[in-house]
Amino acid sequence: MNRTHARMTRMDKPMQQKTGRKPSITISETDYERLTGLAEALEDRNPEASETMMAELDRARVVRDGSLATTIVRMGSTVVYTADEGPEKTVTLVYPGDADIEKGRISITTPVGTALIGLKEGQSIDWTARTGQTHRLTVVRVTQEENAA
Repeated sequence: MNRTHARMTRMDKPMQQKTGRKPSITISETDYERLTGLAEALEDRNPEASETMMAELDRARVVRDGSLATTIVRMGSTVVYTADEGPEKTVTLVYPGDADIEKGRISITTPVGTALIGLKEGQSIDWTARTGQTHRLTVVRVTQEENAA
């Protein structure tokens, strides 16, 4: 709660990039709170995923629910993206229990899932695969579920 309260007091301030390579990202209050809880829960089981997710959340601009542009990736978004200028891929960003790679539902805890959250159409980000290889991901199109926060 302390961390969330501190973050919410910074909601209206512009996000400052900590590295020149990471684009600005924006997420809703609800996604921020849920993902912070998930990252904390992962700390013992999967410290690398937890740390990566917390780093993304720490640099995010948090906005009130309902005020996030529809072109921004959030939980439940269906995203068309390219990796390393390859063919387009379509995925839906979900929580770990809802992941099903055969149906294109990827978990937020995967490297691609964590890289996608908060990006808007046209933005690119460098992300590191579990193999250690760095890739460039570019968001082409974002579609929202009707009940996405």
